[in-house]
Amino acid sequence: MVEKLALVGIGKIARDQHLPSIAANPDWELAATVSRNASVEGIENFTTIEAMLAARPDISTVSLAIPPQPRFAYAEAALAAGKHVMLEKPPGQSLAEVHALEALAREKSVSIYATWHSREADCVPDAKAWLADKTVKRLTITWKEDVRRWHPGQDWVFEPGGLGVFDPGINALSIMTEILPWPVHVASAVLEFPENRDTPIAADIVFTNPDGAKMTATFDWRQEGPQTWDIDIETDGGHLKLSSGGATLEIGGQTVKKGSDHEYANLYKRMASLIKSGTSDMDLSPMVHVSDAFTLGKRKTVDAFHF
Repeated sequence: MVEKLALVGIGKIARDQHLPSIAANPDWELAATVSRNASVEGIENFTTIEAMLAARPDISTVSLAIPPQPRFAYAEAALAAGKHVMLEKPPGQSLAEVHALEALAREKSVSIYATWHSREADCVPDAKAWLADKTVKRLTITWKEDVRRWHPGQDWVFEPGGLGVFDPGINALSIMTEILPWPVHVASAVLEFPENRDTPIAADIVFTNPDGAKMTATFDWRQEGPQTWDIDIETDGGHLKLSSGGATLEIGGQTVKKGSDHEYANLYKRMASLIKSGTSDMDLSPMVHVSDAFTLGKRKTVDAFHF
């Protein structure tokens, strides 16, 4: 059965990833969009989610590709109307919000999915399998990119609820929480806040873990030139490196796999399967680490940042 879907938010991520993935999946029909200032040719557009829900009762699923700050109200409205909901990462601006949405989905007997697209990178399952029987000695995350390139002029990322550098950093945390054979938690953090911004532009985190391994993460949104999305892990069985956000896997210094980019295609495949099975997927472990970093982190003020 083809599910009719409404896509809320027609920005860069929607055009780059969501729309092609929906179009390529026979389980989905893009039936409507919701946006105040954009549209998709040939698709009915609404300027509010309330108008869409009232006019299109035939739509079963709502996918939210909007910033996290307004997302709760949109998701709550869709769930209250009995629609399945798919949440772009991060699933909300606070843990309280997403817990409330999960409870509402259960009450309405619909599916809700907190998506983590980086977990769908080709080499993530291979890394998880290789690490399953290893003892980790060291883990280093280096996630550095240029906010001007990926979020040009998008001030919402530096506003409360926008997460700042944790907007990309949570991708690394989603991979880490997927591939490690045991859970970890934040021990300490240093967060660099530009003097004119409300969220950090860089962060350094230290984690604790059952193996007593040295585990750190460095996130920075000021990287120019080549972008860096690496996870290095030293184990009792050798060295593993995930690079390019999980698309390339090296073991023992040798490249063993280079994958293709079908992260969002996998997300929409997963959402279809959740609906068919009447289940939900709301793993919030990456978001817990972000929340803990804000709670435990020391604040360091740095120079003002302007787009």
